[in-house]
Amino acid sequence: MGHAFSAPGEDLTTSMNYLALSVLLCALAPLSNAHCFHKAIKPGVTRCQDDVDQTWHAVGSRWRNSACMDCDCGGCCAGYSTPRCFPDDCVSVFDSDACKYIVHKKNDPSILCPIYGAVGK
Repeated sequence: MGHAFSAPGEDLTTSMNYLALSVLLCALAPLSNAHCFHKAIKPGVTRCQDDVDQTWHAVGSRWRNSACMDCDCGGCCAGYSTPRCFPDDCVSVFDSDACKYIVHKKNDPSILCPIYGAVGK
């Protein structure tokens, strides 16, 4: 009679392969999903205006606006990363004062959770 038995360690090897694939996919996510926009700087211009705050800045300067975007006159990128891979019993919440996401247990915000992968920044 043929029995379908796994060799010792085979289940562990399969689990490790899935874990390795998950970590790889989480690591690649930031390379493709950064939130940025670019705009052209007209020749001869010495100042530019932030699209969110309407503040003026010298060409060559860098600033963070009230939408947590890191900017220069050529455009802006999110000044924070967005968690994508974390335990299922956790939730991510954006703290707009600190310009970052906090990941904590759904049923207890005082317990922080690990972040395995994120996009942006």
